[in-house]
Amino acid sequence: MTKKKSLIIILITLVLLITACRPIDVEDVSNDTGEDEPVTGEIVEGGEITIPLTNFNTLNPLLTTNLNYHFFSKLIFESLFDFDEDLSVVPRLAQEYTIYDEGKTILVELKNNIKWHDGAQFTAEDVAFTIEVIKAAGSEGTYGKMIESSLGIEGSINYNSVIKTTILDDYRIEIHFDNIYLNNLEVLTFPIIPKHVFSEARGTKQAINRALQIEDYQPIGTGPYRFDIYEKHKSIRLVRNQDYWNGNPQIEGITGRILDDDESILVAFETGQVNLAASLGTDWDKYKQNKRIRVAEFTSPSFEFLGFNFDNGFIAGEKGQEIRKAISYGIDRQDIIHKVYLGHGIQIDVPLHPDSYLVSDHAYSYGYNKDLAIKILREAGFDDGDDDGILEDEEGNKLSFRLLTNANNQTRVIVAEEIKEDLGDIGIEITLDFDTHYIRDYDEAEDEIIWEQFNNRLVRGDFDIVLLGWQASVIPNLSSMFHSSMIAQGTNFINYINDRMDQVLLDSLIGSPRERKESIYERLQGLIVEDIPYVSLYYINRALLIDTKIQGDLNPTFFNIYNGLEKCYIVE
Repeated sequence: MTKKKSLIIILITLVLLITACRPIDVEDVSNDTGEDEPVTGEIVEGGEITIPLTNFNTLNPLLTTNLNYHFFSKLIFESLFDFDEDLSVVPRLAQEYTIYDEGKTILVELKNNIKWHDGAQFTAEDVAFTIEVIKAAGSEGTYGKMIESSLGIEGSINYNSVIKTTILDDYRIEIHFDNIYLNNLEVLTFPIIPKHVFSEARGTKQAINRALQIEDYQPIGTGPYRFDIYEKHKSIRLVRNQDYWNGNPQIEGITGRILDDDESILVAFETGQVNLAASLGTDWDKYKQNKRIRVAEFTSPSFEFLGFNFDNGFIAGEKGQEIRKAISYGIDRQDIIHKVYLGHGIQIDVPLHPDSYLVSDHAYSYGYNKDLAIKILREAGFDDGDDDGILEDEEGNKLSFRLLTNANNQTRVIVAEEIKEDLGDIGIEITLDFDTHYIRDYDEAEDEIIWEQFNNRLVRGDFDIVLLGWQASVIPNLSSMFHSSMIAQGTNFINYINDRMDQVLLDSLIGSPRERKESIYERLQGLIVEDIPYVSLYYINRALLIDTKIQGDLNPTFFNIYNGLEKCYIVE
């Protein structure tokens, strides 16, 4: 593992617009073809498309860490439950479910018309086997980590006690948890694998070990496309599953072409070698005049924020809350979104993803209001006694803070400059505490050094305010950011301690029934915007670039970029 991957700025594996009152999309994020008239043409029966992949080490969906293959594998494998566009949980392979035993047991009734790609029947045995495989992999597996974080039980745990199963018959299974977990349904979104492929003798350790192999893994799922052929480091081909339970896919074949990196993918798309590609940066509007390209914009999991060092006496002191509130009002986030991100972002005041059904009105509390920011500071006793433009308290201590960010992120450097200017207008002096002499691309060695130096400063608490970003997953767990126990773990690097916050964060994970979830997150968001441990800035949008030969309801999300591809068709 590289040093960069081990830094504090990690993916939150939970797998995470505004005026003062209502959300405002800074841009229309609907699927915009950039054309006045719909694309016309003759519908092709079947047809082939090519989509991009990058090098991955396994076809095993339970072990892959490659995001491109993760999305690709969703065409092959399915789960008991999936996420809807508002991030709520909806049944997939499950027909219906019942939660009882105070929330510790979920009875799942499976759809009874589903077959594996080799023709075998999908049953409860497959579900139980998959859970045993995930338990055996533990925290070394992708979904073991997800379960730990989502249930709030990170650390040394006994998977055998956390989750167990009881098979009632071929299509009914009970899933038992050792506690009342608010994310109990959310963790059942892992891909189900077929027991019969790996098991000659039911439940044997050998079968589980075979299911955890990395090399020579042949993917067999229940999804709309089935595995055809794999040329290592070159391509993987899928063909449509004509026995698919949810309708026959329109496109006959999908080839995943393996390319070096995201830049190579974009070049391949622009030259017609692949038919889909994720955008780089936010300048995709240039494609909207190209009749061959349709742009589908969506909100990514990239969340940007200002974190306060609560070891700083000013920030955490008697008037700290007023300072943090003034900063929240004093930054023109809409202006930053438009200038820096070309309008492709969503302003929000909490770390929850803007698409989430859990987002409440608290998430839209602070709009840009320079006059109100100045008023808050004045009423807190700050004044500009020496007329230098910087406010100070009664003892002459100036409102002056060091702002840290990682200098190898050019966009954040530009945003830091904008924040400095905005806060200067309300009487707060910001010193950019990083290398501002030049902006350029860094090579990999330099990049590692800069990240390591930056991380060391975070660990030491050598900053007043830090401009950073998290990558949020679809299952929320904000404890990593704000729970006091996470200070020792390094993810609560702002050293924030609040007993009320600790309790509501615990309630959001353990001991509460699902029907209280929205009310708990209402309380959590209210506390975040009241105490302001972070100034939440915005989520950054991304776009999927689509060859217009592909028509239909392709609606990418940050957790499934190929969402709806099985319903699409090809026109010529």
